[in-house]
Order: sequence, then C-alpha cells, then structure tokens
Amino acid sequence: MGLLLLLTYTLLSSWRMVDAQRSFTIRNITLTIEPSTDVTRDTNVTLRCKAIISSSGPEALSRKYAIYKDSYLIYNKTSNTSQDLLYPLPEVRVSNIGEYKCKITIKDKEMTSEAEKLTVKGLSKPLLTFNKTVVSEQEVVTATCTAPGETGHLYFFFYKDSKEIQNYQVNSNQSEATFLFSSVGMHKIHCTYAVLVKTESFKSGESNSVSVSVKELSIKPVLEIYPQSKIYEGEKLNILCIIRELQPSSESIHLYLSQGTHLLSTGSIKVNHSMVALAKDPGDFECSLEIGNVIKVVTEKVSVTELFSAPTLTMSPAEVFQKEYMTLTCKSERFATERLNKEELTYTLEQATTSMTSSNTGVFPIKALQYDFNYTCVARAKGIMKRSETLTVRPKVSVSTPKMSVVGRAVLGQPFRIICQSDTGSLPINYTLLRDYSPLSTTSVKQPNQQAIFTVTINKPDEISRYMCEAKNSNKEGSLSKRLNAAVIVPLSHPTLTVIPKLSEISEGDDLYLICGINGTPPVTFKWYRVGNEQPLLTNTTNTNSTYYQIHKLSKEHSGIYYCEAVNHANNLVRSEKVTIDVQLALWKKALIAGFCLLLVLVLVVVCVLYFRSKRVRVPRAAVSVWSERPPEAVHDELSSVVSSEPDVEYTEVVHPQPVDPAKVPLRKGTDTVYSELKNSPHGAADPHDYGSVEYTALNGEQPEINHYHPNINSYQDLPVPVD
Repeated sequence: MGLLLLLTYTLLSSWRMVDAQRSFTIRNITLTIEPSTDVTRDTNVTLRCKAIISSSGPEALSRKYAIYKDSYLIYNKTSNTSQDLLYPLPEVRVSNIGEYKCKITIKDKEMTSEAEKLTVKGLSKPLLTFNKTVVSEQEVVTATCTAPGETGHLYFFFYKDSKEIQNYQVNSNQSEATFLFSSVGMHKIHCTYAVLVKTESFKSGESNSVSVSVKELSIKPVLEIYPQSKIYEGEKLNILCIIRELQPSSESIHLYLSQGTHLLSTGSIKVNHSMVALAKDPGDFECSLEIGNVIKVVTEKVSVTELFSAPTLTMSPAEVFQKEYMTLTCKSERFATERLNKEELTYTLEQATTSMTSSNTGVFPIKALQYDFNYTCVARAKGIMKRSETLTVRPKVSVSTPKMSVVGRAVLGQPFRIICQSDTGSLPINYTLLRDYSPLSTTSVKQPNQQAIFTVTINKPDEISRYMCEAKNSNKEGSLSKRLNAAVIVPLSHPTLTVIPKLSEISEGDDLYLICGINGTPPVTFKWYRVGNEQPLLTNTTNTNSTYYQIHKLSKEHSGIYYCEAVNHANNLVRSEKVTIDVQLALWKKALIAGFCLLLVLVLVVVCVLYFRSKRVRVPRAAVSVWSERPPEAVHDELSSVVSSEPDVEYTEVVHPQPVDPAKVPLRKGTDTVYSELKNSPHGAADPHDYGSVEYTALNGEQPEINHYHPNINSYQDLPVPVD
C-alpha cells in the first residue's frame, strides 16, 4: 500500500513539473446567455463561459473560472478540462436582471469576457390578507402583502382608500403592516410591490382589494359651559366635561379638558373647571375621551365680549426733536357702557424704571430724551388689565452745520460738483445751495447713503468763495455753512518757448536751453518734442509754471525744429510755437576760415603785383639820353632809390643840360620836379606806364609852353602820354 502511494505521488509530481514547464496563451473568452438575453419570468437560463487556450501539451491546463453580476462575484470554479463552464439560473425572476461577465485565470495569466445583460420581464401579482375585516373604531388590525415566487430586494406599498399610507423595504417576498381605523364606515385596502435591481426598480400591479368595516363606539363625552348667555370680560366661567352614558368596559377611560393648546384639567369620568373670561384668550374649548385606541372629541366655541378695548398710545406732535416737549395720549377706543363707566377706566404710562398714572384722561406731557425710548400704556377696570402696543419715540436730531467740499477738482470754466453734508441730523434733510445768500437749488436727502450734490461753473478763481450751503430738517431756521474754500485749477494758456542763447548766436559747443513757460495752475507736466520724433525728448512734472530742457555741447546734428507741450489737472493740452534751431560753426572755426581766406587774398595780390610789373616796357641801354651827362653820384642815388626785389627793371634817366641862358632855369626846375615825382612814386604801384623812361626830344626855345612852371605838375594826369 505504501509503495502504491509513493508511486502515485511520484507520478503526480512529474505531471506537475511537466505542467509547470508548458507554454500556453489565452486567446479568447466569451460569455453567452442561453436561450436569450431577453426572457420572461420562470424561464430556465444558462450562462455559458467559453475559453480558447493554446498550449504546448496535449493535456488541458488547470484553470479557474469566476462569474460576476454587476461587478459582484456570484460563482467560481476550478476545472482541469477544456469544456465550457455552465452556470444555471433556474426560473429566473426580475431580481436576476443585470450584467454578467466571466473571467478565467491560468497560472499568472487571466482574461475577462465582454459583459452581457440579462433582461427578465414579468412580476407575480401581490396577495393581500387581513387577520380580521370587521373592527371597531380605533381598533388595530394586521395586513400581510405577499409577492409569490419573487426574490431579491423588495419594496411593499400599502394603500388605504387609494392613498398610500405605509411602505417597507424587505429581503423577503412578504411584508406586514398594521392599520388603525379612527373613522366609521367601509375602507378599501390594497398593496403593491417593487423589485429593486441595481439603480432601477420594477413595480408590480395592484393586489386584491380588501374591504374593512369599522363600527362606532356608543360611548361619547359631553361638554357644558356656564353661563350660556352673553359673557363679558371678568365674568366667571364654569366648564364641565363628562360621560353621560357609561357602559362597562375592560379598558380604562380618560377625559381631557383643553382650551386651545392649553390643557386645563383631566379626569376619568367627570372634569370640572372654573376661570375668568377674557376676550384675548381663545374661546375654543375641547373635551376629549380616550378608551383604548379610540379617541372621541367634542368642542364648543365661547364668545366673550370686551369690557374695554386694548388702549392705543399716540404721540403729538408726530415728530419731535431732542429735549423738546411732547404729549403722549393713552386711550381705549371702545368699552361696554352697559357694564362700565368711563370714570372707572384708568390709564398708566409705563417706562423702563418709572410709571405715571393719569386717572381717566390718559394724557401725559413729557420731555423727549436724547435717544430712542419705548413707552407702554396700561388700561385697568374691574380687575381687567390691558396693555397697548409699545410706542418707540425716536427724537429727531437737529441738523449740524453743514460742510462743503468739491468732488474731484474745481476747474475754471468747467462744470464741477459740490457736496454739502452735515455730520449729524435726522433724515430727511433739505440742502440748499446759495450764491451770495441767494438760493440756487435745493436737494432733499432721505436715505443714509444719499448725498446732496450740486453742479456749478465759475469763470474767475475767487468766485468759488461766493458759494454757501444751508441744511434744514425741521420748520426751524436752517444751519448755514461757511463759504466754500477750495483750490481752483486754472487751465493752461499762452505757452511760450524761449531759446537761450539767441537763435542767431547758437553755435557748436554751446549749451542750449529750451525754456517752456505757461499760464495756469501747477503742477504742470511739460514735454519737449523735436519734429520728426513722436516720442518726447523729456517729460517733467513740476510745481512751477516753467521749466527747461537742456542740450549740452551742441553739434550740427542738434539742428531741427523744436516745440513743447504742457498739461495740468484741467486736462487741457497746450502747445508752444515751433522754433528752428540752426547750429552754426564754432568761433574758432570761423576765425580759421577767415584767416585762411585773408591769406589767400594776400597771396593773390602779391602774385598779381609781380605779374604786372614783369610786363612793364624796358629801354635798351645803348640809347643815348639827353641827360646822359648827369653826374655819377646822381645816378647812384637814383639807382639806390629804385633797387628792390625786381632787379630786371631798369630806369633811363632824363637829364636836363645846364642852361646857358638864365631864362631857361625854370625849365630845369620843372624838369627836376618831374623827376622827383617820378622818383618818389610808390614802390610796386600797379601802373602799366613806365614814366621813368620818357625821353624828350625837343628842349629848345621853340616850344615856349614847356618853359612855364605849373604848380600841379605832381598830378599823374599832367604827365605826358607814355610812349609805347
């Protein structure tokens, strides 16, 4: 035997080792519902789980199946065969409705099928039964509702005379309910049920209807109230709650006497209660009998006539200011003259700590407090006391001196708003705007957050102080504010752009100042622009009416057209005239150019002089002058006087012969004069005629005109015409 067990164990171990070494794959798994996914109640349904597996061995691998309904595991099984797994659902019910899946697991691999939904139609008819169908009023009976053959979670509903009165949730196919019938007569009872499947419910039809007959008990309570005639406040009431026809009973009897919701007294057979009649109390009295579960009630309404009405408290005048006198009047509008005299009715004014009595007049003169206060009036007569409703007196607060302010900014020539407001004062308050004590307009402030706002326009800055405001919240004289004191913004005007240095004196290397000035109220924002550039060169906000833009060390690139703009809180933009900046050459450059030009002129002059002198007519040295007998020293002086940087120029001297006749002397003198002037002519003169080479051929007495002396001989125009 031991040998057989050892052999079996060896074979199984070998099979398991082989099975563990086999290769396999789960190709597919499907779940099908047979015969159909949509069936009727009581159909036998089968869930078929089919797996397709490929493996390397002939034997089937061990596999584990699991079946789920709506994600809940309902069945699992381990199989060593390749046959399909079959899971039966015999005689399906609505509770079997749901989505089913199948999962297979082999070693460490698993696969789940697609979900298939099963739908079941049809529910059984519910059955209703009672333990008794004839009962007395207030008797309890038991009803049972059954859903034959149904399973799952069920809801049962019970109806009385077609009205649902009870429902229960159970996990079985039946439910019980108890009924208490308080009204006499026939009552129809039926039930239904519903099967809860996931988030859906399927409701059955109605059950059979059961008729229940309820009989009335003969025992009744009796309610009696005395007096039965007209009842006035203050009179005594006697109330009796009793059972007249008492029958033997095994159950206890209880009587309850109530007035409205207030329980007055209780007893077993008879209840008696006495009280003072008051018109304010509810006049509904109730006598209630309880015997077992049976309750019988009888009610009666009692009308009580007022002895006097509740007083009312009024105030005169309707509005009162703090510490002013007022009159409070307490009065009952109606009273029963047949039972009460007017003098018997007294009034009292109640305050928080004290009270004031005013006999039958009800008039109370008092002084208003400085805060809200509540007053109550009490009327008394024949032991009856009635209070009035509370009157809250809210003394008005006189309006304080108003204050004026400007909303935003006051701009000259533009509409702006003025607020007139008092710190204290009861609403409504009438605010009136005045100009030099003349009213302009009135605004009534009725809400706490409301403001009195006026719109005005001024054309001169000092006009703003002419406005005042008056506040008034009573018939008294109003309170007047001070004159409006606020800064007035003058719009900008007359923009100017000043250039330093002067436009004609601007040159390279200078510092340029563009000074922008305006008329108007600072602060002012200035901007400088250069034509052709949309972006401002400089933006500057200042509390003065002028400022400047500076350019250091001007150059030709700074030449252009400039202008400035200005704006202040009046939001009016003004622009100056445009100025053209032409940057001239520096002074040293001008001097250098002027010096160069002057030097160029001098050079040209010298060149011209040299050129013209080189063109003068020269006389050959072989020619014999009439003055060739001139002494040598004279010739030497002459040559020395004309020696210059022009060595090529030669002069032929004109020598007068010694006169043999004294009458000829003037001729010599005249000749010497001509020579002297020729000799002393300026050096380098640009005269094209060379008078130093003139030779006279006739010096005898046959030409007497030459022998006369002319004082103006020194003039060049008197010289003889040169010989070319």
